Amino acid sequence: METPAGYGVVLVTAGNMQEAEAIANALVEAKLAACVSLLPIHSIYTWQGELYKEQEWQLVIKTDLAQFPAMEAKIQELHSYEVPEIIALPIVAGSQAYLQWISQQVKSKD
Repeated sequence: METPAGYGVVLVTAGNMQEAEAIANALVEAKLAACVSLLPIHSIYTWQGELYKEQEWQLVIKTDLAQFPAMEAKIQELHSYEVPEIIALPIVAGSQAYLQWISQQVKSKD
């Protein structure tokens, strides 16, 4: 196990599978993400004072967090939500081989 330096998971929700796939494809093709996993979820939230219960898609994006500003901009450009969820969680531990793979797939910091 290796202690990662700057690797993380970014969570984003989308309203449908097509939008989730479009965002995932754009991030991987632009080398802003190494991998994006898509999961169907049921969300309950309040928006503008109203309670919503929605089927959404969760994007679980594995990346080097140095790419977060560019990734956030790309997601904002493609996302249909006025205020999309875009949150980053650090990877506190991971297998050395997997972290090296992330590093190879994502644009370098320099």
